[in-house]
Amino acid sequence: MTDLPDPGELVVYPARLVRTLDPSRPTADAIAVRGTRIRAVGSLDELAQLGPARQDDRYADSVLVPGFVEAHSHVSSGQMWDHLYVGWYQRSDPGGRIWPGCQSIEDVVSRMRAAERALGDPDEPLVAWGLDPVYFPGERMVGRHLDLVSATRPILVLHANAHLMTVNSAMLRANGIDRHTSVVGVATGPDGEPDGELREFAAMGLIRSIPSPMRTELRAATLHAFAADARNHGATTVVDLGSTYLMDDDAVGLLRSTVDSEDFPARLSAFHWGLGMGGTTAVDEAAARLSELRATSSEKLQLGHVKMVLDGSIQGFTARLQPPGYLADDRVGIWIADPGQFHDAFLTYHRAGLTIHVHCNGDEATELFLDTLERVLAVAPRWDHRHTVTHSQLSTPAQYRRMAALGACANIFSNHLWYWGDQHADTILGVDRASRMDAAATALRCGVPISLHCDTPVTPLDPLATATYAATRTTPSGRVLGAEERISVEQAVHAITLGGAHLLKLDHLVGSLEAGKLADLAVLEADPFTADAPDLKHIGVRGTVVGGAHFPAGAGG
Repeated sequence: MTDLPDPGELVVYPARLVRTLDPSRPTADAIAVRGTRIRAVGSLDELAQLGPARQDDRYADSVLVPGFVEAHSHVSSGQMWDHLYVGWYQRSDPGGRIWPGCQSIEDVVSRMRAAERALGDPDEPLVAWGLDPVYFPGERMVGRHLDLVSATRPILVLHANAHLMTVNSAMLRANGIDRHTSVVGVATGPDGEPDGELREFAAMGLIRSIPSPMRTELRAATLHAFAADARNHGATTVVDLGSTYLMDDDAVGLLRSTVDSEDFPARLSAFHWGLGMGGTTAVDEAAARLSELRATSSEKLQLGHVKMVLDGSIQGFTARLQPPGYLADDRVGIWIADPGQFHDAFLTYHRAGLTIHVHCNGDEATELFLDTLERVLAVAPRWDHRHTVTHSQLSTPAQYRRMAALGACANIFSNHLWYWGDQHADTILGVDRASRMDAAATALRCGVPISLHCDTPVTPLDPLATATYAATRTTPSGRVLGAEERISVEQAVHAITLGGAHLLKLDHLVGSLEAGKLADLAVLEADPFTADAPDLKHIGVRGTVVGGAHFPAGAGG
């Protein structure tokens, strides 16, 4: 059962160390909490000034830091484990089962054959996720490999980046996809027939015979699984960056009743997917709806932000790149949103006072974002908008200087340096451009506010690991990819606390431990500021405190 605060009681929690992230009082011995808010931080003698209080020693041997803020994640990670995992890296499911990585085409086929045999109904589709053919040397895994699992049962495998999927011949037939299908992103083989790889949302949307695994069925269990993952990794504020359900009253009602409940261990900021894969709601109607929802936000559920998608995935070769482009060939990527429609939607959401985060993997997408923002601000000036380039993987120094001038922020996908760094250097971009990826140091030098993110389920939700990757820039092969773009441990921890809070316009409430702010804490086994950068991700998380309520790690789902 959740340990809830007494709203009238003052409780003092001594700790081995309190790291506040407040430069005026960076460390303390204890923290005082009344109800959901921090009353003060300081020494026990200083906190005695507050009057009668109950001392709670449960964290006396722990290090308390601000609860981590994961500013680019997806609730869908809470339901992805309904399907079979076939990714390259080992991962743990919500029940604690360890799934070894599939490190060859043969491994993927073998795991899927075992799952296929376990299905009873011969017509039941087999759905898997986590695939990334870029890891496999030689031939690319396509539909004919899935036919080895079954040539009659429809099979779909979502790629790790969620921008591509591979299907077998039975799934192609079930959805009428053939050589006459003219949608951009339907890959074909030498014979001119679709080879089973569907790139980006227009092509993936041709699969209508089964629900897309990317479409979150909003359930309380999905939300709780997502929040439990956050709790176990010290995150107290998380984001659903691209919600397709905010136009539905019943869905929003379920969201409110679940997130606002006392046993929900996180705050959630839900962004409407406003362009690139959203629903059918017109932009002006969506903007009006989101403005109304924003006014009804609670301390635990924030509404009224927008996410839009411009381009695809770098490792999927669908991100939009400026010259010199990709290393191996002349592919230019895919626009997910039409540039003209993007401008019109951006202007509408901006004028409605909404904060907009835009998916930009490639530098050409970042350039379009900045050109659009400059045009929009010229006709609709707005202070402190905090519009954000999310991913910002190939943003250049010149683009970061423009971001600073235009008041934009960057949410940097530092996890890519670990999960795909070697592939980016060796086969996708080349060493020079790969060394400039996820340039957190350049962003900070240019004065751009940053956060770091995981984009779960693309990579695991683990803010300390995300901070590690930005501070070390080390790949699995052991190379340091762009040493000059490493940031300090202190800068990395700031990015996953106050940095994320700033991007979400929540830094007045969370991100640091200050009197009057919400009592959101990550309970750690060691001090991250004194850890060597490679060891950040190994610091144990004992649990979280959210608004004064205590949530031990691993305590149920």
